[in-house]
Amino acid sequence: MVKENIGTEVRDFRPYFAGEIFLDEKKRFYGPRQRKMGLLAFIRLGVWRNGLRAFRNGFPGNVYGEGFVLGAVYVIRAGQQGIALEHREMEFGDKVNILAVLRAVKSSPVELMEK
Repeated sequence: MVKENIGTEVRDFRPYFAGEIFLDEKKRFYGPRQRKMGLLAFIRLGVWRNGLRAFRNGFPGNVYGEGFVLGAVYVIRAGQQGIALEHREMEFGDKVNILAVLRAVKSSPVELMEK
């Protein structure tokens, strides 16, 4: 689920994700209260560290779009099985633990559909 589609960001992400990508233009997925960090975020040492780490790893970022909403990563199971993993950014650049994502995905039962 993405909140905006700026330039080629979604298209550039497709090689890394084979599933559907949904655009939530009205930002309803983000709930009645969006989690944001204002301009004061730029005085936080962790934000600067995360930005420097991203830049050094080849992710220069951009200054387009709505940049103050904090992101999240969810692994959601099919049907009524619920959420297997939830990671909410506490400050810009928080990274989800990739091993935790892989464990959550692998622990989710897969239903085979007959064609």
